[in-house]
Amino acid sequence: MTEGFPLPTNTRTERDALGEMEIPADAFYGIHTARAMNNFAVSGRPVNKNLIHALVLVKKVAAQVNGEQKRLPAQRASAIVNACDEILAGRHQHMFTVDAMQGGAGTSTHMNVNEVIANLAIVQLGGRPGQYEILHPLDDVNCCQSTNDVYPTALRIAAIRLLRPLCDTMSSLQDALQHKETEYADLLKLGRTQLMDALPMMAGQGFGAYAKAIARDRWRLYKAEERLREIPIGGTAIGTGMNAPHAYSYRMVEKLADETGFGLSRSDHPMDPIQNMDVFVEVSGLLKSAAVNLYKISGDFRLLASGPFGGFGEYTLPPVQAGSSIMPGKVNPVIAEMAGLTAMRVIAEDAAITMAAASGQLELNAFLPLIAESLLESLHILNSAVRLFEERCVRGLIVREERCTTNLRNSAVMASALVAELGYDEAASIASAAIAQGRAPEDIVEDRGLLTRSRIDQLCHPYTVTKPGIPGQEEGTHHGNE
Repeated sequence: MTEGFPLPTNTRTERDALGEMEIPADAFYGIHTARAMNNFAVSGRPVNKNLIHALVLVKKVAAQVNGEQKRLPAQRASAIVNACDEILAGRHQHMFTVDAMQGGAGTSTHMNVNEVIANLAIVQLGGRPGQYEILHPLDDVNCCQSTNDVYPTALRIAAIRLLRPLCDTMSSLQDALQHKETEYADLLKLGRTQLMDALPMMAGQGFGAYAKAIARDRWRLYKAEERLREIPIGGTAIGTGMNAPHAYSYRMVEKLADETGFGLSRSDHPMDPIQNMDVFVEVSGLLKSAAVNLYKISGDFRLLASGPFGGFGEYTLPPVQAGSSIMPGKVNPVIAEMAGLTAMRVIAEDAAITMAAASGQLELNAFLPLIAESLLESLHILNSAVRLFEERCVRGLIVREERCTTNLRNSAVMASALVAELGYDEAASIASAAIAQGRAPEDIVEDRGLLTRSRIDQLCHPYTVTKPGIPGQEEGTHHGNE
């Protein structure tokens, strides 16, 4: 090779305040990202792609606004926008290499985004990655911005994007449960409290109770979006807005609202959403509430489907896969189990979000990356779990009428319908005799000559014992001792 020409290399040298590093020559990330890759080799899991895309969207809009307001030359602004569009189209995802578990309040993720966008734009302008004299990741891509206002703004956008489909999924689950409520409105079964025989009920009533719980979750999550719409963009480092003109801040909110369709608004005190993370705790708490209901419902399904002969055996869940490597024919309630374990994970993520939000200090919360990872993960997995639970479990669930009738007939719960007529002590004696003899309470009453058969049937009629009121009494009347 001719003397004086540089030797071929597979790396490029980049410099920062701490010194120099060799970066792969074709990498679109730079020295800040490389340092973070070394410092935070924790989980092996990159930052949630929903957050990355929201950050890139903020960068795209910032380039447009800075171009409009003449802080960036048109050519640079256009190159940044084009680079952002490439990423938003799904390209270059492998260049976002920083671990999700990172210190620094999200600065490493933010710089990873700045560097990738800058180097993509540089290539578009005819340069090579690392030639920051052409276009700079901070001076140009990050113009008028700070990690501390960009990151929480992007997290709110990413959260809303995941929250909306979750609300739709919860609505679908509610619909499925209400369908079961109607389908089994006239099927009598045994109710249970503390896993012991309780009063009779219609199977549909149980599904109706589940549907009401999911309806509350759906509404709470729908309203939670209001909290997330207020963004601190333009607040820069601590919320004072230094280096971000008012015209920039207001235009950013306007254009981000147009891009997302989310009805975003500018915080009237950006210092608040930059340092206080209670909104994310609130949203996570509502996800936890939904997870608790999902856990309860899926657990009930598993219990009522247990057996099918050695357990309750009142539900048949759709068989989706073989259940055992050693017991042929065994089918397990795996979809309900998946729903339950996902709910556990969401509950655990809520604890992490709570601790991280409480750990903020003064004008910033350094644990925001954990909040972001946990919140976006919870939104994603809860949506997936609810959808699968509805599609592969609830919709195909069958209530076994014969088994429900047998379980109810073998119990002594109908004695409760006799309390108003015969008194508690007599009803208790009847129930004990029924259990000891393996007979129905109605038969014991008839044998003892306490009531006529027609009166017994009136008191113990299925539609009497599953509705409000005192069996055998008209509304507004009263019998017995005053």
